[in-house]
Amino acid sequence: MKTATSRIRGLFAAALVGLSVSAALLLPDATRAQPPEAGGAPAAEQVVQNPYGLDALWRQGDWVSRGTLIVLAIMSIGSWYIGIVKLIEQQKLMRDAREADEKFWNAKTVEEGCKSLHQDSVFRFIAEKGALAAQHHGGTLTDEVDLNAWVGMSVQRAIDVISNRLQNGLAFLATVGSTAPFVGLFGTVWGIYHALTAIGIAGQASIDKVAGPVGEALIMTAFGLAVAVPAVLGYNWLVRRNRAAMERVRHFGGGVHMRLLGGGRQGA
Repeated sequence: MKTATSRIRGLFAAALVGLSVSAALLLPDATRAQPPEAGGAPAAEQVVQNPYGLDALWRQGDWVSRGTLIVLAIMSIGSWYIGIVKLIEQQKLMRDAREADEKFWNAKTVEEGCKSLHQDSVFRFIAEKGALAAQHHGGTLTDEVDLNAWVGMSVQRAIDVISNRLQNGLAFLATVGSTAPFVGLFGTVWGIYHALTAIGIAGQASIDKVAGPVGEALIMTAFGLAVAVPAVLGYNWLVRRNRAAMERVRHFGGGVHMRLLGGGRQGA
C-alpha cells in the first residue's frame, strides 16, 4: 500500500513539474526593465508582457482555436486520470496475488481458501466460480460434460472477465496517443491560415507581423505532442504490467482447476 501511494505521489509530482515547465515555456513571459530615473533615484521596475503567448492565442483565437485547446486539455486530463486509476488497480491485483499465495494454498479446501481472501479479490472470484461449477456438476444439463471440461470452462470465463476489466480505459490512452498530434496540427494549420489571411488583408509582411501569429499557431502542435507522448508511454507501460498481472491470474486459475479435480472441495 505504501509503495502504491508513493508511486501515485510521484506521478502527481511529475505532472505538476510538467505543467510548471509548460507554463514557464508557453505562458506570456514578463521581462523587467529598469529605466533610470532623473536625479539618480532608484530605478523603478516595469513589467513588459510578451504579446505572443498562450494568453494572446486564447484572446485572439476564434471558436475553432479555443475548441482545439479545450479538446487537448480534456485528452490530457483523461489520459492522466486513466493512467493513475489503472496503476492503482494493478497494484491492488498484485497485493491480492501475494495474499492468495500466502493464504489460499494453505487452506484445506477451496471453500476455506475463498473465505480467507478479501471479498473483492479477483482471485476469490475465480476460486468461487470454479467451486460453484464443481458443486453443480452432475445435473441434468451437465451429464454429458465431464468435470474437467466443465470446471475449466467456468474458470476460463472468470479469467476472461478479469482480463476485460483490466483492459478498460487502455483504448482511450491509445486513441489519445495516436490522435493528439493530429489535433494539435489541425489547430496549427487553422491558426496559420487565419494569420496569413489577416496579414494579407493588412498588406504588411514585416517580421513582427508574421512571427507573432505563426508562433502562436505552432503552440497547438506543441500541446498536441505534450498530450500524446505521456499517453503513449503510459499505454505501453500499463499493457506490459497487465501482461504480468494476467500471468499471475492464469497460474492461479490453473491451480484452482487442478485442485478441484483432485478433490479439494467439500464433499469430495
